[in-house]
Amino acid sequence: MNTSDLIDQIAQSTDRSKTEVRDILDALLDGILAAAKTGEDVTLTGFGKFSVRQRAARQGRNPATGESIEIPASRKLAFSAGKGAKDALALPKPPAKKTPAKAPAAKKVAVKAAPPKAAGRKRT
Repeated sequence: MNTSDLIDQIAQSTDRSKTEVRDILDALLDGILAAAKTGEDVTLTGFGKFSVRQRAARQGRNPATGESIEIPASRKLAFSAGKGAKDALALPKPPAKKTPAKAPAAKKVAVKAAPPKAAGRKRT
């Protein structure tokens, strides 16, 4: 789904014009970016959280030449899905397997050891 598909879907479900929905969507995205520029997190309860993550400067390699290059520090916008989004995307659990009921285990009874056999007579 792309932006225009999303706008069409929202316009149909809310009975608003596409231009009005586009303006609302643009305002939402502008608000998220404005908060991100100041380092604030944007939490949409039940949906997720947009936050800014700092990336430290690091060494990298140019894949074409193999030359070592310095990659500068940067900030990235990250999204963490909330419980509502995770639950909506969760795969259904397979039904539990039914196992036949087992008969209760018999009690173990202690058995006395048999007395040792008497030595037999020698037959001649």
